[in-house]
Amino acid sequence: MRNIIYTVLAISVCLGLGKLINYGVGGLPASLVGMPIYCLLLQLGWLTPSRVHQANLWVIKHMGVCFIPAAVGIINHFELIKNHSFALIGVILFTTFVLLTLVGILAENYLTTKSQTTSSY
Repeated sequence: MRNIIYTVLAISVCLGLGKLINYGVGGLPASLVGMPIYCLLLQLGWLTPSRVHQANLWVIKHMGVCFIPAAVGIINHFELIKNHSFALIGVILFTTFVLLTLVGILAENYLTTKSQTTSSY
């Protein structure tokens, strides 16, 4: 129970920081700003991964509930989606390709840089 409260508090703090940044800077939604903050706090060791692990698994397991409103939105705009299906598929494929390429290049650069720094010791 204490770990659940710890996790909820940690996520709430990160979301609050995301809201503050969103209010000041704008741009991305506060929840998308809060997620990198949460990851950063875990990487820096300011949050204990073993304490948030179980609650995070439960949230991921039940994440589908969060996507039901998106499915309803798709059903409500089915005609629009049907009329522009080829353009939507093209955009999805193109952005997926660009994203995977960018992540691959960045990961390769990160891993080669990290392996060079560890081998020099």
